[in-house]
Amino acid sequence: MRTRILGASRELDASLIDASSETIRDQLREYEDGKREAFDLEIEYPDDFTGAVMRAMARIPFGEIRTYGDLAAGLETAPIAVGQACGRNPIPVVVPCHRVVGHDSLGGYGGGLKLKRRLLEHEGITVPEAKRR
Repeated sequence: MRTRILGASRELDASLIDASSETIRDQLREYEDGKREAFDLEIEYPDDFTGAVMRAMARIPFGEIRTYGDLAAGLETAPIAVGQACGRNPIPVVVPCHRVVGHDSLGGYGGGLKLKRRLLEHEGITVPEAKRR
């Protein structure tokens, strides 16, 4: 399903969310309007490494970030593997891959770094200049 968040278009795999498209869009709109910090949606995580990384990302609270290395340490893997799994996240924003950054950079983001910065700033996270690459 295609949706808009902070003026950008994103594709979400709604088949992994046990809710109607209308409910998903409503919760995204509430997030965008500052009325929601956590999504109340039942998610079916893949039974693979990407699913494990998605679960770890889902535990990052609103307004906080973790590095790829932080998640990698908890999953006993390499940061680059976490970054690759973040890039495969089929339900961005709902599972907040934007909250995962590099040690000295923003890292990547499927919606582009401009949107990643906007999502982080929307959550009150100051993105230092060094992390704006």
